[in-house]
Amino acid sequence: MSEDQQQAAPIVVLVDDDEAVRNAVRFSLELDGFSVRSFTDGEALFDRPELCAGSCLVIDYHMPELNGLDLLRVLRGLGITAPAILITADASDAVRLRARSNGVLVVEKPALADLSDKVRELLAASGNRPAGR
Repeated sequence: MSEDQQQAAPIVVLVDDDEAVRNAVRFSLELDGFSVRSFTDGEALFDRPELCAGSCLVIDYHMPELNGLDLLRVLRGLGITAPAILITADASDAVRLRARSNGVLVVEKPALADLSDKVRELLAASGNRPAGR
């Protein structure tokens, strides 16, 4: 992808503590035309809230310090309203209910094939131009 295409592409902010998953998801989203900024945890993202404007958040549920829904609660408290997707390998009914009540989509690992489509849908619904295929 050229630098001009990267600048024009919507940004996906990815937070996942698992390096292999983070790299695979990043690679897949970039292949689908997104510009991805990845973080190992939410702490690093707290210092860069400007990345969240006009973007879509893709957050892992199971992380050491804050789980993905708690991280999202903190981000919302900071005024970050970007649409969000929770990725998890263990989507219990309680996690799904909590995510749904917070307006967060849940996509299960390892079947992340439709993640790019979900990101596009959220960006379009939030008024941001989604990347083409």
